[in-house]
Amino acid sequence: MPRIFDDVAECVENTLSRVGSRIVLALPLGIGKPNPLVNEFYRRARRDPALSLTIFTALSLRAPHWQGELERRFLEPLVARLFGAGVPLDYVTDLHGAGVPENVRIVEFFLDPGALLNVGHSQRHYVSSNYTHVARDVAAKGVNVIAQLVAKRGVEGRTEYSLGSNPDVTLDLLEHLAPQRRAGRDVVVIGEINRQMPFMFGPAAVAAETFDSLIEHPRYDYDLFAPPNQRLHTADFAIGLYGARLVRDGGTLQIGIGELGDAVVYALQLRHQQNVEFREILNGLKAPERFGPVLDANGEASPFESGLYGCTEMFVDGFLDLYRSGVLRRRVYADVRIQRLLNEGTVSERIDEDFLAALANGGFDSPVGAADFALLQDIGVFRRECRYNNGRIENSEGQSAAATLNTPAGRRDLLALCAGRQLRGGILLHGSFFLGPRGFYAALRDLPETERRQFSMCGVSFVNRLDGADQALKIAQRRHGRFLNSTMMMTLLGAAVSDGLADGRVVSGVGGQYNFVAMAHSLPDARSILTLRSTRDKNAKVTSNILWNYGNTTIPRHLRDMVVTEYGVADLRGLSDQDAIAALLNIADSRFQDGLKREAQAAGKLRADYQIPELHRNNTPRALQERFILPRARGLFSDFPFGTDLTNEEIVLAGALSRLKESTAGGWPRVKAASLAAVSLGTPSAVRPYLERMSLNAPKTRQEWLWQRLLVRELVREPANIA
Repeated sequence: MPRIFDDVAECVENTLSRVGSRIVLALPLGIGKPNPLVNEFYRRARRDPALSLTIFTALSLRAPHWQGELERRFLEPLVARLFGAGVPLDYVTDLHGAGVPENVRIVEFFLDPGALLNVGHSQRHYVSSNYTHVARDVAAKGVNVIAQLVAKRGVEGRTEYSLGSNPDVTLDLLEHLAPQRRAGRDVVVIGEINRQMPFMFGPAAVAAETFDSLIEHPRYDYDLFAPPNQRLHTADFAIGLYGARLVRDGGTLQIGIGELGDAVVYALQLRHQQNVEFREILNGLKAPERFGPVLDANGEASPFESGLYGCTEMFVDGFLDLYRSGVLRRRVYADVRIQRLLNEGTVSERIDEDFLAALANGGFDSPVGAADFALLQDIGVFRRECRYNNGRIENSEGQSAAATLNTPAGRRDLLALCAGRQLRGGILLHGSFFLGPRGFYAALRDLPETERRQFSMCGVSFVNRLDGADQALKIAQRRHGRFLNSTMMMTLLGAAVSDGLADGRVVSGVGGQYNFVAMAHSLPDARSILTLRSTRDKNAKVTSNILWNYGNTTIPRHLRDMVVTEYGVADLRGLSDQDAIAALLNIADSRFQDGLKREAQAAGKLRADYQIPELHRNNTPRALQERFILPRARGLFSDFPFGTDLTNEEIVLAGALSRLKESTAGGWPRVKAASLAAVSLGTPSAVRPYLERMSLNAPKTRQEWLWQRLLVRELVREPANIA
């Protein structure tokens, strides 16, 4: 049994006595890190150069940070309110500051997106690994400590533990290290209990013997890192609508975190709950006219009858929204024969004579053997109190029936004496880790156990891979797979740029994106759908995210599949280069279509006389905005459809500050022009609360006066927001 500590310093001291002065520490990504324990290891190494500390991890999070005084005034109170009860990671603070000491290495396979572009230590020690290869690669580096935040509960006098948000790599890593541990190599596994962590089931629920040490004290029950929902823009909603239109009823869904994933969830709910509106908006986008054959061949527009099953490395809060709205309701089962019968429609989840007859024709022996009886009892075909005895099944009253499935009389006897009424133990979602807003964690904690058990948290090797002993089961479960992931840029030849820049610097990491793209090409009737906004706006300059070529590739062009922008869908699978280029030009922003076309023609990849069809020549932000005016007037497509932890005041200020940043980007001439336009403005009373929030209601310096004038200008530009 594990040794229990109530202080991280004592636990670290005990660990050092076992592993010595060279610590190779493996930590989960995201919120699964035991931050107080990690900080204690790091502080020891920072104080003592004789200690060597290498940390293998990913997605080391920190609260939003400001650049400049105006951002500080906005963010500092917000960060204190939303993140003040958390425990920051000291090594992350040092990475962004003076740096970590020479005896410390922070090695990550996925970086906090965009946050570490200019942090040399992180760029040099980044490891480019597919998510499914991380456990293998880390195990080979001599890991001797594994540390994890865990959940704990008491049930009928028993204490149970769960890896909570992060069984993803930990389960696979423990399996990789098992032979070394059996051979006598000391690998210390530490769990830090946090009562804010939801107790999750499936393989994430582990025995106490998994741990060598457990740390438990109320002072370690800090708030989990919880990024608030972000604003959704018109382009995001349009991408979500096209993505939702490509999803098949009775299928499988994978989505990632962020605005584009949220937009897909919103559109799936709209399709299910307000189907007329869903179709009308797509008609307004001219989707049937422009992309009808692709949409009809790969997706549907009707409400969901069978519903969806989630198979997703990241369990985002949107899946709970889909569950509540009746979209996520297709359960899968842990036996390939049962799953195939369900897929074929031969059986439903109701146990009746037809169900038992289907078992006999679907690969189950008659009479049923002991092993199959145990399996069928586990999923509800036979009642829990029944037992198997030499070819017969007995109930709690001592009555028995022959375990015969292939005769009507035998099936009737089983139904009368031993059979259940409904399948049980079905899974709505298999996930490997989760991260989301505060309400998401609270909802998981509050979810009744019978419902929470339908969300199975497991190793990434199960979710992100097909191969292995259970390959046939995975294929049966993942029917009509639709794997939606965002990318930063696409080349006209169909390569995706999702993780890094042309100069080699890493923005984030490949994560599991390659896994799901490759899986889509291996599964029958599955599609990878890469989503991106067609343009980006930085420093007052708009550039296309669809490029002729780029100096970094995450997904190579030979794995090209489906691409969605706010302007439509390009189905690239099996196309020639010329046809793939033409399809992507159709969904590019029209301001860049001609230039992109000329580049392709100059390379000899597109006919010299090729013309982009007129139907696809109105891909502009203004035209897109106009198509959402009426739906928005009817209450659809609000900026925060799933709510947010930001206050209304913060939402308005965030928008105003963002517009101010854009209007003054590009140097002094733009700042001067904005300042001149702001000087003569009055200060409406409705604006004063926002100025007070920014401590600009009574400027004391010329700089504060200028900030006040500029901010008033941006606030009055959106009068509906401050009314």
